[in-house]
Amino acid sequence: MSAATYNLFIDQGSDFAVDLVIKESGTAKNLSNYSGRGQLRSSHTATVIAGYFKVTITNAANGSLKVELPNGDWTDSSNITRSGSKDIPAGQYVYDIEIFTSADAVVKRIIQGSATINPEVTR
Repeated sequence: MSAATYNLFIDQGSDFAVDLVIKESGTAKNLSNYSGRGQLRSSHTATVIAGYFKVTITNAANGSLKVELPNGDWTDSSNITRSGSKDIPAGQYVYDIEIFTSADAVVKRIIQGSATINPEVTR
């Protein structure tokens, strides 16, 4: 399975969410035993992470998951507080989303591309 490329446009200070269905050879991939993760960076080689996507498996048997970048702070599955879209400076970024199994035994990038954070006016 090769990662799809899709460019995102995210409004700074707004909740962003997209629902995805993962398929392999036209059939929904069973996501049981998988988790998801995703990051935004200013470039592919940047060491600083600009933001984290919240990835939730919504229907494992049907290959469904939700990718979110909430407006405000949120807590990930490791109980780490992550910043929301309001704290990411406007600009151009790159991102990818991965699914993975325990101890990273299997890691698959499912989607990637550029992400534009559009500046917020109302605060």
